[in-house]
Amino acid sequence: MKATEAYYKRTMEVLEEAFAEEAEPMERAAMVLAEANREKKSIFAFGCNHAGLITQELFYRTGGMVTVNPVRVPGMLLEVSPITMSSEIERLDGYGQVIFNSLPTDKGDVIIIHSVSGRNAVPIDMAKAAKEKGLTVIVMTNMNTTTTVSSRHRTGKKLYDYADILIDNHGDRGDASIQLEGFVQKIGPTSTVVGAAILNAIVVRACEILMEMDIQPPVFMSGNIDGGDAYNKEIITQYREHIFYM
Repeated sequence: MKATEAYYKRTMEVLEEAFAEEAEPMERAAMVLAEANREKKSIFAFGCNHAGLITQELFYRTGGMVTVNPVRVPGMLLEVSPITMSSEIERLDGYGQVIFNSLPTDKGDVIIIHSVSGRNAVPIDMAKAAKEKGLTVIVMTNMNTTTTVSSRHRTGKKLYDYADILIDNHGDRGDASIQLEGFVQKIGPTSTVVGAAILNAIVVRACEILMEMDIQPPVFMSGNIDGGDAYNKEIITQYREHIFYM
């Protein structure tokens, strides 16, 4: 079997396992997002560096939920050089609290936090601060990894300890998935593919729940098709008070 085929096969295995075993927390997460939109609460999404790619997947795109606010802060977007600084910044004690304090959050809001290892200080501080303020904390992590590593947080806790809703991405330990004969390091991470699929599925289900409530889901239309700009402007206007990235 070629490595391309092996990666496809393993990714599909992880996807199928995750969608089967995480169906219940995914449903709960979808309900929380639907309720947040109905009650005009704010929704935030955060991840450090590559974990943050899923945050970018969720906001300001065709078919995406208008009300998902990305948390984008210095050092957490793979924009620093040398890039090794990003790993050091993610471990900074207290930076997550600083980030959280900068957000216009309120009790009853929702935050999605993604981290494969769930061990570093910034996402843990974010989740801890959100929990203390009364936000609903949706965590996506890799339980095969996080349960086998030590915490780098002063409390000794990990990201999943602060989850109201915990979703496991079911990836391999360390995220990479393919072992080539004669090469010690695995290749081919699955967390971005699987994580994006999980969260997009949750958004789709949340929109379905809103439709069942007779509420028009706040979803972007492509600005590259006729009528898209006008449609998006109207939706943004309706939810303006809870959109912070414009």
